[in-house]
Amino acid sequence: MCRGNADLCQFIQALFVPSPCKLSFNSAIHGRYHDCLDNRRMSSDVSTSSQHLTKHPRFSSRTLGIIAAVVTILIWTSFIVIARASVKGNLLPLDMVFLRFIGAGVVLLPWGWWIVRSQRRSKKVLVPPVVTSSWLGLSPYAFKMSALVGAVGGVGYAMLAYSGFFFAPAAHASVLMPGTLPLSTALVAMWLLQTRMTSARALGLGLIFCGDLLVGGASLLQAFDGGETWKGDLLFLSASTCWAFYSVIVRKNELDAVKATIAITVFTAVTYVPVYALLLVFGVIKSHLGTAPWGEMVFQAVYQGVGSVVISGISFTKMIQHFGPVRSTMMTALVPGLSAMGAVFFLGEPLSWTLVLGLVLVTTGIVFGVRTVVNK
Repeated sequence: MCRGNADLCQFIQALFVPSPCKLSFNSAIHGRYHDCLDNRRMSSDVSTSSQHLTKHPRFSSRTLGIIAAVVTILIWTSFIVIARASVKGNLLPLDMVFLRFIGAGVVLLPWGWWIVRSQRRSKKVLVPPVVTSSWLGLSPYAFKMSALVGAVGGVGYAMLAYSGFFFAPAAHASVLMPGTLPLSTALVAMWLLQTRMTSARALGLGLIFCGDLLVGGASLLQAFDGGETWKGDLLFLSASTCWAFYSVIVRKNELDAVKATIAITVFTAVTYVPVYALLLVFGVIKSHLGTAPWGEMVFQAVYQGVGSVVISGISFTKMIQHFGPVRSTMMTALVPGLSAMGAVFFLGEPLSWTLVLGLVLVTTGIVFGVRTVVNK
């Protein structure tokens, strides 16, 4: 049948070949079927080589962890100085929390929608279909996990930290927030993760505790003279505890850096932001959002929202994934010293001998803890 018309036979053969190399009529009659097969073999080789390349990322896991640690330290240091400097502005602490979540939501809510949508599309092609956990189509995690990380790592931490800056200086925040974080994280990890406390780590944490006691104890003594610094110190310690719980939750549940930060933002967007807005409308709470300059509010939304939440939140969570919660918090040894020096040079805050000694003890305890973990 095909002896009389080889081109027609080749065209029919091309139509029924079980391969992506289906040819058009013009391609078939010009005998390009074998060219298609050659191209398919070439594309297969390219696909195989690209898969091979994806197995070898440009940066190793350790390199990404170190980069995340550097970014986290820089943002945490500037956060303390800028947050304290903002006290001299027009905004109240809860106003700053509101703008923080607004700024973060502008970036992370569309990102979360895109991630959830992509997850649902990719799971539909599997047989049988896999049900993905999400909340409101925005958070990549279910409601329970989103609410958990949002309550401690979002609303709780921000409200406590910003309120503390209105009572205590930045140097106190340097010692009692990032400085206390290794101690509070170690205690929470012992409770939730059943981690062991080695004698070397206990010594490092003991130095941190002595430094905290020296700084916080001095402010408590001043309370009898009518001082309010002790209120800020207690708020800083509470904020550190909230962040310690978030760190351990991330490690225990192996949460993704971006997804965990998005879950925090989604939770705050549907809880704190609308509730605070309603309280403002009905005049229940005092706020300066209506009188503060637009430039100041935009700056707080961009820096506190995009910088402190989006960038720092992702980098810190990424650091936890590589180094673990206790070791990650101990790697922030530079934050207390850098932020305290920044408060002196940029804000003109004094450094008392008790504060200097407490800073030395805390930093020594953190560095000692890092070295014992690394040597282990």
